[in-house]
Formats: sequence, C-alpha cells, structure tokens
Amino acid sequence: MSGINQVWHALLLASLVGGLVACGGQNAAAPGGAMAPVKVVSTVVAPQPWVDTIEALGTAQARESVTLSAKVTEVVERVNFNDGDLVTEGDLLVDLSGRAEIAGLEEAQATYKEAQQQYQRLEGLVANGTVPRSQLDSQIATRDAARARVAAIRARLQDRVITAPFSGVLGFRQVSPGTLLTPGTPIATLDAVDVVKLDFSIPETFMAAIAVGQTVRAKSAAFAGREFAGKVAAIGSRIDPVTRAATVRAEIPNTDLVLRPGMLLTVLVERPARQVLALPELAVMQIGTRTSVFRVNVEGRVDDVAVTTGARSGGWVEIVAGLQAGDRIVVEGIVKLRAGAPVSEAEASTPSAEG
Repeated sequence: MSGINQVWHALLLASLVGGLVACGGQNAAAPGGAMAPVKVVSTVVAPQPWVDTIEALGTAQARESVTLSAKVTEVVERVNFNDGDLVTEGDLLVDLSGRAEIAGLEEAQATYKEAQQQYQRLEGLVANGTVPRSQLDSQIATRDAARARVAAIRARLQDRVITAPFSGVLGFRQVSPGTLLTPGTPIATLDAVDVVKLDFSIPETFMAAIAVGQTVRAKSAAFAGREFAGKVAAIGSRIDPVTRAATVRAEIPNTDLVLRPGMLLTVLVERPARQVLALPELAVMQIGTRTSVFRVNVEGRVDDVAVTTGARSGGWVEIVAGLQAGDRIVVEGIVKLRAGAPVSEAEASTPSAEG
C-alpha cells in the first residue's frame, strides 16, 4: 500500500508543477501583470440633425364622396355605366323615362311660340294706335308665363338625367333598366380618390409641433414596404375633453388610385430637424435603472459614464446629458470591457444617424 501511495504523491506533484509552468507561460503574455488592450470599435460624438416623428393611426377618406340618387319618382330607361368605372364630371350615368315631360315640353313650346307671335302682331297695332296699350301688356304677361312654363319643364327633364357631379370612381351599380326610382333611392357611390384625406388624432401635448404644410408619411398593411407622402392640410379647432386629443387632416396624392376610402394607415408626422448628440444603440448599456456608455480617455482606457437618453429612431438613441461633442465612445466590443480597461482601435468608424 505504501508503494501505491508513493506513486500517487508523485503524480500529484507533477500535476502541480505543470500548472505552475502553465501559469508562468500565461503571465509571460502580459509582462509585469499588465492587461493587454482590448480591440474595440469606437466613434466620436458630434452634433447631427435629428428629425422627431409623431406616430398615429388614421382612416383614409375620399377627397369628394357622394351617393348618387334621383330627385323624382321615375322609371330607369337606360344605365350608362358599369361597376367600378372611372367617370369624368358631366358624364351621363342614368337616363330616366320622361315621356310625359317631353310631351308637356312640346306643348309648352308651342304655346310660347303662339304667344310670341301674337305679341309681335299687337306691338305693330299699338304703334299704329289701332289697339290700346293695355291689350299689349296683357299679351306680354301671357307670353312671359308661357316662357316660364317651358323653363320649368326643362328643369324637370334635367332631373330625369343623372350625371357625374365630379370626376371619380363609381361603386357597384344598384339599379337596372325598368327600376322604379323614388327620391333618395341609391344608384351608386362616386368617390374622387386622386387625393385622399387622412384624419388622425394626436395628443394635445404635440399641438405645438403640428403645423399646416408639414410633411407626413403613411403606410398601409396592404402595401408593405411602400410609403405615401403628403402634407398636413388642416388642424381641428377643438380638443376632445375626454381623450385630450386633436384631429389632424392630411392630404395624400393617390395618382395610381391604390388607396381606398376606409383604409387604416399608420401616419408619421415629421417635426423640424434639430441638432443633437446621438449614438448607435449598441453603444448604450442598460443595467437596472442606470444607463451608461464606455468613454475612451486620453490614456487609452475606458471610463464607465452614466448618460441620460432621449428619443430613439432607426437604431440610434439621443444622448440628452452625460456626454459632450468630441468624446470618443466604444460602439463594438463593450461586452469585454470594464472600467479602466485599456483599449485599442480595431477599425476606424464614423457612423451617422442620417445613414
């Protein structure tokens, strides 16, 4: 048993010696016990333009929208459009039967023509003194009444012709030839969607940041990756006392007619650009409630500096307090650092929030 113990003691001693030799080899990589510099990528903090955005949800509306209907009770004689047609202002859409009115117009025109001729005959006789002036005045009244009746019948005939009040896109046709229309019966919808109106709400705290003419950008889930640019057209005159929000209306050009009334859009309103200090989010550390960055000092070592952050956008974060322009901040390699560690630049880097 004593021989076995001696063998184990010898093996243990050899292991300890080997460990000491290995430790000596590691220390040789950093003479004097100094820590080797850590390779990092850093950037110099400099003022740069920052555009804040206000995000909201809005509902699209047509620039002009109407439900076409008849003013009179009449039978549809002819329908001159199909579902979804593009029409121009003044196009004839529906022709209603007006046979009785046409006959009445012909009668009224004949009466007016006769009254006009009688007036012309009496005018000459009055000039000669053959008939009294009062008879001519009576005929003038008869002629004017006949002319007014002709105008009234023409107006009623116009009510029997449905035309497009403006250019736009028609909806589904809801009548057919032979349909008896009554006042208010829907014929079709007509929407002018070359420009869409987008209404959305913003908190009253943002009222000072909104102005007519500001640029807005909208996105729709139906057209992923596409942005629609427009302008703020109007701001509501009242604040909702319950939601404490104001309604804003933007107008967005829609030349290819892809946006439709009722669509839900995400709206981004761009505020005027301001100069800020900003860093990539990778450079900012968050531990509990403390936010900090690693700043490279003149000795080539890093300091753990507490900072106050502001807005975030596109992978960048605004630094409100804690840094000054010209400070060099570690962007990549922070997981290997601790306060006071020496660093060396692995790669020059001068990123920009605009990129």
